[in-house]
Amino acid sequence: MGDLLELIAFLWFLVCWLGYTEYSKRRAADRACLSNTLDMYREDWMRVMLRRENRIADASVVGNLERNGAFFASSCLLILAGIITALGYTQEVMEVFSTMPFGKLPTREIWELRMVVLLVVFIYAFFKFTWSMRMYNFVSVMIGSAPHPDDTKTSPASREAFARSAGNVCNLAGDAFNLGLRSYYYALAVVGWFIHPIVFMAASTLVVIVLYRREFCSEALHALRAGKVFEEPAPIKPETDAKSKSSSTG
Repeated sequence: MGDLLELIAFLWFLVCWLGYTEYSKRRAADRACLSNTLDMYREDWMRVMLRRENRIADASVVGNLERNGAFFASSCLLILAGIITALGYTQEVMEVFSTMPFGKLPTREIWELRMVVLLVVFIYAFFKFTWSMRMYNFVSVMIGSAPHPDDTKTSPASREAFARSAGNVCNLAGDAFNLGLRSYYYALAVVGWFIHPIVFMAASTLVVIVLYRREFCSEALHALRAGKVFEEPAPIKPETDAKSKSSSTG
Protein backbone atom coordinates (compact mmCIF):
# COMPACT_ATOMS: atom_id res chain seq x y z
CA MET A 1 0.00 0.00 0.00
CA GLY A 2 2.85 2.34 0.84
CA ASP A 3 4.58 1.83 -2.52
CA LEU A 4 1.27 2.37 -4.34
CA LEU A 5 0.82 5.72 -2.59
CA GLU A 6 4.36 6.68 -3.56
CA LEU A 7 3.60 5.87 -7.21
CA ILE A 8 0.33 7.80 -7.16
CA ALA A 9 2.08 10.81 -5.66
CA PHE A 10 4.78 10.70 -8.33
CA LEU A 11 2.22 10.39 -11.14
CA TRP A 12 0.23 13.31 -9.70
CA PHE A 13 3.43 15.37 -9.70
CA LEU A 14 3.95 14.62 -13.40
CA VAL A 15 0.33 15.50 -14.16
CA CYS A 16 0.71 18.83 -12.36
CA TRP A 17 4.01 19.72 -14.03
CA LEU A 18 3.39 18.54 -17.59
CA GLY A 19 -0.34 19.25 -17.50
CA TYR A 20 0.01 22.85 -16.34
CA THR A 21 2.84 23.50 -18.82
CA GLU A 22 0.61 22.41 -21.69
CA TYR A 23 -2.45 24.17 -20.27
CA SER A 24 -0.67 27.50 -19.83
CA LYS A 25 0.70 27.30 -23.37
CA ARG A 26 -2.75 26.70 -24.86
CA ARG A 27 -4.48 29.18 -22.55
CA ALA A 28 -2.05 31.93 -23.50
CA ALA A 29 -3.35 31.74 -27.07
CA ASP A 30 -6.77 33.20 -26.15
CA ARG A 31 -6.32 34.91 -22.77
CA ALA A 32 -4.13 37.67 -21.40
CA CYS A 33 -1.22 36.41 -19.32
CA LEU A 34 2.28 37.46 -18.35
CA SER A 35 3.83 35.44 -21.16
CA ASN A 36 1.95 36.91 -24.15
CA THR A 37 1.94 40.41 -22.62
CA LEU A 38 5.73 40.41 -22.23
CA ASP A 39 6.01 39.04 -25.77
CA MET A 40 4.40 42.21 -27.09
CA TYR A 41 6.59 44.41 -24.93
CA ARG A 42 9.71 42.68 -26.25
CA GLU A 43 8.65 43.19 -29.86
CA ASP A 44 7.98 46.87 -29.17
CA TRP A 45 11.40 47.07 -27.51
CA MET A 46 13.06 45.85 -30.70
CA ARG A 47 11.09 48.39 -32.80
CA VAL A 48 12.17 51.21 -30.49
CA MET A 49 15.74 49.92 -30.59
CA LEU A 50 15.80 50.29 -34.38
CA ARG A 51 14.92 53.98 -34.03
CA ARG A 52 17.84 54.62 -31.67
CA GLU A 53 21.33 55.43 -32.88
CA ASN A 54 22.93 54.49 -29.57
CA ARG A 55 22.12 50.87 -28.61
CA ILE A 56 24.30 50.70 -25.47
CA ALA A 57 21.27 50.68 -23.19
CA ASP A 58 19.67 47.83 -25.17
CA ALA A 59 22.86 45.76 -25.02
CA SER A 60 23.06 46.42 -21.28
CA VAL A 61 19.49 45.20 -20.71
CA VAL A 62 20.19 42.00 -22.66
CA GLY A 63 23.37 41.50 -20.63
CA ASN A 64 21.42 41.81 -17.38
CA LEU A 65 18.88 39.26 -18.57
CA GLU A 66 21.67 36.89 -19.57
CA ARG A 67 23.32 37.25 -16.15
CA ASN A 68 20.05 36.29 -14.45
CA GLY A 69 20.10 33.00 -16.35
CA ALA A 70 23.79 32.50 -15.50
CA PHE A 71 23.06 32.97 -11.79
CA PHE A 72 20.33 30.33 -11.74
CA ALA A 73 22.34 27.95 -13.94
CA SER A 74 25.31 28.12 -11.58
CA SER A 75 22.94 27.62 -8.64
CA CYS A 76 21.63 24.48 -10.33
CA LEU A 77 25.17 23.11 -10.58
CA LEU A 78 25.73 23.65 -6.86
CA ILE A 79 22.43 21.98 -6.00
CA LEU A 80 23.19 19.06 -8.33
CA ALA A 81 26.56 18.59 -6.66
CA GLY A 82 24.82 18.46 -3.28
CA ILE A 83 22.22 15.93 -4.47
CA ILE A 84 24.87 13.67 -6.03
CA THR A 85 26.86 13.82 -2.80
CA ALA A 86 23.74 12.92 -0.80
CA LEU A 87 23.12 9.94 -3.11
CA GLY A 88 26.53 8.61 -2.12
CA TYR A 89 25.58 8.81 1.56
CA THR A 90 22.02 7.52 1.32
CA GLN A 91 22.20 5.39 4.44
CA GLU A 92 23.63 8.18 6.57
CA VAL A 93 21.05 10.70 5.31
CA MET A 94 18.20 8.25 5.99
CA GLU A 95 19.45 7.78 9.52
CA VAL A 96 19.37 11.54 10.06
CA PHE A 97 15.80 11.76 8.74
CA SER A 98 14.75 8.81 10.90
CA THR A 99 15.34 10.95 14.00
CA MET A 100 12.93 13.63 12.81
CA PRO A 101 9.36 13.62 14.17
CA PHE A 102 7.49 13.80 10.85
CA GLY A 103 6.49 11.08 8.45
CA LYS A 104 7.55 7.48 8.09
CA LEU A 105 10.92 6.57 6.68
CA PRO A 106 10.50 4.74 3.32
CA THR A 107 12.59 1.97 1.85
CA ARG A 108 16.01 2.71 0.44
CA GLU A 109 14.71 2.31 -3.14
CA ILE A 110 11.91 4.86 -2.62
CA TRP A 111 14.32 7.26 -0.96
CA GLU A 112 16.74 7.03 -3.88
CA LEU A 113 13.84 7.52 -6.31
CA ARG A 114 13.00 10.78 -4.55
CA MET A 115 16.61 11.93 -4.83
CA VAL A 116 16.76 11.00 -8.51
CA VAL A 117 13.53 12.89 -9.26
CA LEU A 118 14.95 15.96 -7.54
CA LEU A 119 18.14 15.50 -9.53
CA VAL A 120 16.23 15.34 -12.84
CA VAL A 121 14.24 18.48 -12.00
CA PHE A 122 17.40 20.53 -11.51
CA ILE A 123 19.08 19.03 -14.59
CA TYR A 124 16.05 20.15 -16.60
CA ALA A 125 16.27 23.61 -15.02
CA PHE A 126 19.99 23.83 -15.83
CA PHE A 127 19.41 23.10 -19.51
CA LYS A 128 16.60 25.65 -19.70
CA PHE A 129 18.65 28.39 -18.07
CA THR A 130 21.70 27.76 -20.25
CA TRP A 131 19.55 27.71 -23.40
CA SER A 132 18.00 31.01 -22.30
CA MET A 133 21.50 32.45 -21.87
CA ARG A 134 22.47 31.37 -25.38
CA MET A 135 19.38 32.92 -26.94
CA TYR A 136 19.96 36.20 -25.15
CA ASN A 137 23.45 35.99 -26.65
CA PHE A 138 21.77 35.67 -30.05
CA VAL A 139 19.72 38.80 -29.29
CA SER A 140 22.94 40.68 -28.50
CA VAL A 141 24.32 39.70 -31.91
CA MET A 142 21.11 40.81 -33.61
CA ILE A 143 21.23 44.18 -31.83
CA GLY A 144 24.79 44.60 -33.05
CA SER A 145 23.74 43.89 -36.64
CA ALA A 146 20.55 46.00 -36.54
CA PRO A 147 20.26 48.66 -39.28
CA HIS A 148 20.76 52.27 -38.21
CA PRO A 149 17.90 54.79 -38.33
CA ASP A 150 19.57 56.77 -41.13
CA ASP A 151 20.16 53.69 -43.29
CA THR A 152 18.12 54.50 -46.41
CA LYS A 153 18.86 51.15 -48.05
CA THR A 154 16.74 49.26 -45.50
CA SER A 155 13.03 49.40 -46.27
CA PRO A 156 10.34 49.80 -43.56
CA ALA A 157 9.18 46.23 -44.29
CA SER A 158 12.71 44.92 -43.67
CA ARG A 159 12.91 46.84 -40.41
CA GLU A 160 9.60 45.42 -39.24
CA ALA A 161 10.69 41.89 -40.18
CA PHE A 162 13.94 42.38 -38.26
CA ALA A 163 12.09 43.70 -35.19
CA ARG A 164 9.70 40.75 -35.24
CA SER A 165 12.55 38.26 -35.64
CA ALA A 166 14.65 39.78 -32.84
CA GLY A 167 11.56 40.02 -30.64
CA ASN A 168 10.74 36.37 -31.30
CA VAL A 169 14.24 35.23 -30.30
CA CYS A 170 13.97 37.35 -27.16
CA ASN A 171 10.56 35.81 -26.42
CA LEU A 172 11.98 32.30 -26.77
CA ALA A 173 14.77 33.20 -24.36
CA GLY A 174 12.23 34.54 -21.88
CA ASP A 175 10.08 31.42 -22.19
CA ALA A 176 13.08 29.16 -21.54
CA PHE A 177 14.00 31.20 -18.47
CA ASN A 178 10.39 30.99 -17.26
CA LEU A 179 10.38 27.18 -17.59
CA GLY A 180 13.65 26.96 -15.69
CA LEU A 181 12.27 29.16 -12.93
CA ARG A 182 9.13 27.01 -12.70
CA SER A 183 11.38 24.02 -12.08
CA TYR A 184 12.50 25.60 -8.82
CA TYR A 185 8.86 25.75 -7.72
CA TYR A 186 8.34 22.08 -8.56
CA ALA A 187 11.60 21.18 -6.83
CA LEU A 188 10.15 22.66 -3.63
CA ALA A 189 7.16 20.36 -4.10
CA VAL A 190 9.52 17.37 -4.41
CA VAL A 191 11.04 18.37 -1.06
CA GLY A 192 7.60 17.72 0.43
CA TRP A 193 7.92 14.13 -0.80
CA PHE A 194 10.65 13.57 1.80
CA ILE A 195 8.05 14.29 4.48
CA HIS A 196 5.13 12.25 3.14
CA PRO A 197 3.56 11.40 -0.26
CA ILE A 198 0.37 13.25 0.71
CA VAL A 199 2.42 16.35 1.46
CA PHE A 200 4.08 15.89 -1.94
CA MET A 201 0.71 15.80 -3.73
CA ALA A 202 -0.57 18.81 -1.79
CA ALA A 203 2.61 20.77 -2.52
CA SER A 204 2.40 19.93 -6.25
CA THR A 205 -1.19 21.16 -6.34
CA LEU A 206 -0.26 24.31 -4.45
CA VAL A 207 2.54 25.07 -6.91
CA VAL A 208 0.09 24.87 -9.84
CA ILE A 209 -2.32 27.22 -8.06
CA VAL A 210 0.45 29.73 -7.33
CA LEU A 211 1.76 29.60 -10.89
CA TYR A 212 -1.73 30.03 -12.35
CA ARG A 213 -2.55 33.02 -10.15
CA ARG A 214 0.73 34.74 -10.96
CA GLU A 215 0.50 34.04 -14.69
CA PHE A 216 -3.17 34.89 -15.29
CA CYS A 217 -4.51 36.83 -12.28
CA SER A 218 -1.63 38.76 -10.74
CA GLU A 219 -1.45 42.49 -10.08
CA ALA A 220 1.76 42.56 -12.13
CA LEU A 221 -0.23 41.38 -15.16
CA HIS A 222 -2.85 44.11 -14.67
CA ALA A 223 -0.11 46.72 -14.37
CA LEU A 224 1.62 45.51 -17.54
CA ARG A 225 -1.64 45.46 -19.50
CA ALA A 226 -2.51 48.96 -18.29
CA GLY A 227 0.76 50.30 -19.68
CA LYS A 228 0.06 49.24 -23.26
CA VAL A 229 -2.65 50.10 -25.80
CA PHE A 230 -3.76 46.81 -27.34
CA GLU A 231 -6.29 48.26 -29.79
CA GLU A 232 -5.42 50.83 -32.40
CA PRO A 233 -7.75 53.86 -32.53
CA ALA A 234 -10.40 53.69 -35.24
CA PRO A 235 -9.24 55.45 -38.44
CA ILE A 236 -11.02 58.62 -39.53
CA LYS A 237 -13.52 57.93 -42.29
CA PRO A 238 -12.99 59.76 -45.59
CA GLU A 239 -16.42 61.39 -45.41
CA THR A 240 -15.75 62.77 -41.95
CA ASP A 241 -12.32 63.93 -43.03
CA ALA A 242 -13.77 65.70 -46.08
CA LYS A 243 -16.44 67.41 -44.02
CA SER A 244 -13.90 68.65 -41.51
CA LYS A 245 -11.72 70.03 -44.30
CA SER A 246 -14.66 71.82 -45.97
CA SER A 247 -15.82 73.32 -42.67
CA SER A 248 -12.32 74.53 -41.90
CA THR A 249 -11.97 76.22 -45.32
CA GLY A 250 -15.44 77.77 -45.06
